[in-house]
Amino acid sequence: MLYLQSCLFCGKTADVFNFEETVYSHHMSPVATKHCLIAVGTKSPKVQLCDLKSGSCSHILQGHRQEILAVSWSPRHEYILATASADSRVKLWDVRRASACLISLDQHNGKKSEVFGETAKTAHNGRVNGLCFTSDGLHLLTFGTDDRIRLWNSSSGENTLVNYGKVYNDSRKGLKFTVSHGCSPEFVFVPYSSTIAIYTVYSGDLRTMLRGHYSSIDCCVFQPNFQELYSSGRDGNILAWVPSLRETESDDTSEKQCLNPAYEDAWSGSDDDG
Repeated sequence: MLYLQSCLFCGKTADVFNFEETVYSHHMSPVATKHCLIAVGTKSPKVQLCDLKSGSCSHILQGHRQEILAVSWSPRHEYILATASADSRVKLWDVRRASACLISLDQHNGKKSEVFGETAKTAHNGRVNGLCFTSDGLHLLTFGTDDRIRLWNSSSGENTLVNYGKVYNDSRKGLKFTVSHGCSPEFVFVPYSSTIAIYTVYSGDLRTMLRGHYSSIDCCVFQPNFQELYSSGRDGNILAWVPSLRETESDDTSEKQCLNPAYEDAWSGSDDDG
């Protein structure tokens, strides 16, 4: 069952959508002006779209073979939806189209599927339980239980082959990770057991690990207005993380403080203010 509240403070329920299966994920478009659809992933292999205007399920997207673990609307195109499933597949949909499915992402970029056909088109070698578009919507990041993160061109569906190394992921359900906005370079924040791994999006370099939770982390959300990261874990805590404006550089003889290059653009002029 999915509850939607009309007001944060009064707590009144605006709509209730009933599902026969367990709900794993849901997402509402951050840019839509022509629709009010909520994409919902459940234990069913069908993606369901709930329309807030009518208060009912308006669309069903079929194509996956197992439960839907993650859904995400594009921040660039209001009708484009990405879905991830336990069937190892990630699909991009245009919900206006009758056939709907635009691309089924292929980790081998078509080389293996030429021999084995459509059945070879998998995004990961395991369950795919995490999805996240970059802030400009030009790329899509996926996370699988094969302990891999992959970066895709969201227009062509091409695997960019950026290597993030082995990233531990044993979650049986959806795992929420996020990307930065307004930073240079851009970062991806990934739950890594009880820590948060920070990678540069386009190079795959591991920059640092954030430690503070006492149990596994399930969710990370980035707040661009304040350049803050929020994380929640199975320890029952929600932590807020703020960027370090300065980092320490050391050589053989001394240590010195310098402006953290990741936040030069986001925090420009802060030293001039005192």
